[in-house]
Amino acid sequence: MRKIRWGVLGVAKIAIDKVIPAIQLGTRGEVTAIASRDPLRAKEAAASLGIPKSFGSYEALLADPDIDAIYNPLPNHLHVPVTIDAAEAGKHVLCEKPIGLSAAEAARLIAVRDRTGVKIEEAFMVRTHPQWLRAMDLCQSGRLGEVRAYLAAFSYFNDDPGNIRNVPAYGGGGLMDIGCYLVTTSRLVFGELPRRVACLMERDPVSGVDTFTSMLLEYPSGHAAGTCSTRLVAHQRVQVFGTRGRLEIEIPFNAPPDRPCRLFVDDGRDVFGTGIESISIPTCDQYTIQADLFAQAVQQNTEVPWPLERSLENMRIIDALFEAGEKRKWIEI
Repeated sequence: MRKIRWGVLGVAKIAIDKVIPAIQLGTRGEVTAIASRDPLRAKEAAASLGIPKSFGSYEALLADPDIDAIYNPLPNHLHVPVTIDAAEAGKHVLCEKPIGLSAAEAARLIAVRDRTGVKIEEAFMVRTHPQWLRAMDLCQSGRLGEVRAYLAAFSYFNDDPGNIRNVPAYGGGGLMDIGCYLVTTSRLVFGELPRRVACLMERDPVSGVDTFTSMLLEYPSGHAAGTCSTRLVAHQRVQVFGTRGRLEIEIPFNAPPDRPCRLFVDDGRDVFGTGIESISIPTCDQYTIQADLFAQAVQQNTEVPWPLERSLENMRIIDALFEAGEKRKWIEI
């Protein structure tokens, strides 16, 4: 079967350093074009990565009839409008998270997908990583007993006012950039939607973006608590607590592509960890897996791994967290 021909919009770091090389390592796709509003940057990126074509505008790439699918890693505020442009041009789209700036934006994409018939998926690579598939299996197997609590932290330090993550107009802030991972993975753990949420937010006094956000999500089966920050030491960890065991995911989000990942299952026999089993997940690239599964859905005309309806649910939760942070009260989903 012919490989899916990818076009990449922009020269974002995640595209250049992670996603393009990962697609090139896969079995179902090839990157045949890249575009930038700066023609020279597009040309240089194409040359360094062995991409045959470069374009000096997104529109020119979308008009290329030899492109089957688009990877959209543009700033958050361009996720929905540019994805719509791509879908209107007949291209399938893998769009970086978060899928939009609000649930209303995500709903627009569902309407466009249904009208144009293309595949559109939010690029949350953790959802198909083997360590998360194994984690979900452990949560559902009964080994932890009844799963009751999810606890997570995700942080890094970035106070550069010019960085897109610190620009409100670009959809910046900690909740949109990394807090969305806590929302998504807590849903994976419980297999449910939360009933209501509470949230505390600290915002940058100049830009106004959230820099320190803590959330509490009440699920039918238990509670999820998490903190994300763009002004703390770099760290990430997830723990899941059940009535008979505890699961810890060592590097839950930025899983390394060059070494195994590790899960730890603790039977709780003592606080010294003598009952901990270490589970090694073989080395893999989560971006390669993500791209190949999307390409497979295009080739076989099947559903993508994470349909837009689930992304819409995520955005409703994020909308509620922002509202809870502003009003300092519980918000029903």
